[in-house]
Amino acid sequence: MIDITLLGTSALVPLPERALTAVTLTCAGHTVLFDCGEGTQSAARKAGVSLMKADFIALTHYHGDHIFGLPGLLQTMCSLDRTAPLYITGPAGLQDALAPILKLAGSVTYDIRPITLPDGGLRPADLVRGWPTEAKLAAFSTEHRVPSQGYCFTLERAGKFMPQRARDLGVPVNLWGVLQKGQTVRLGDALIRPEQVLGEARKGLKFVFSGDTAACPALTNAARGADLLISEATYGENEQADLAVDHGHMNFAQAALTASQAGAGLLWLAHYSQMIKDPRDYLPNAARIFENTVCGTDGMSITLGFGKE
Repeated sequence: MIDITLLGTSALVPLPERALTAVTLTCAGHTVLFDCGEGTQSAARKAGVSLMKADFIALTHYHGDHIFGLPGLLQTMCSLDRTAPLYITGPAGLQDALAPILKLAGSVTYDIRPITLPDGGLRPADLVRGWPTEAKLAAFSTEHRVPSQGYCFTLERAGKFMPQRARDLGVPVNLWGVLQKGQTVRLGDALIRPEQVLGEARKGLKFVFSGDTAACPALTNAARGADLLISEATYGENEQADLAVDHGHMNFAQAALTASQAGAGLLWLAHYSQMIKDPRDYLPNAARIFENTVCGTDGMSITLGFGKE
């Protein structure tokens, strides 16, 4: 399962009911924080989310409304005696962007480790014990006014375990769980591999976070088949399409078209301009293109789980 909480939905300026951009994803008790705008800590408290579980902070770009919550969060982690390393990733320029943030945060009790996600993504379990080995975090380039990237998190699902195959191979019941976890077992001189007792891989889970971007093929491709896409929707009016493109953003309709073309299951809109008083006023502009569109609100959460299959 994956738990996702939308902490902040405002663009540029924090409002009383909208903190700046931040989203958490928690899987098996471990968390990725996507962006960390001003007010992220208080938004997390209101939503009942613990940022102390964060192993990774994934920044989409280095505009202030997406990173100004970092110095305070890093200090808080220190004050609560964090000792586990914290990995921070982002697009080109990460080291330069982090330098003043780390200076403001001061000395901390844990290692802060900047990383670049490799092509094809990173398995968090390779760096932090406790993450499912089936989990993967990947980045893709987006189109904003500065170097930027969105993120795709997937949780693969192995094929259904076939007990009769295991029996035929002479695998004792106490080793079935090992094979189900994707590990090879030895029986005498023979090695039994998971694929020998598992059916074809089943549909896993997929979450995509756009960050700030104009509509672009990279986002559409990344969001293909996503269970949930959280997309920026800075402008509400259809007539603001050109304005959105000029500023490296999207309006409601463009976000909905992206979700529709990608075949996403559910779209949450976020990153609203302060000009938008009530996002629901503009929801029809998106819903007529992609029916499963929801106006995101601070504190909104969802649990994505595997089907019964």
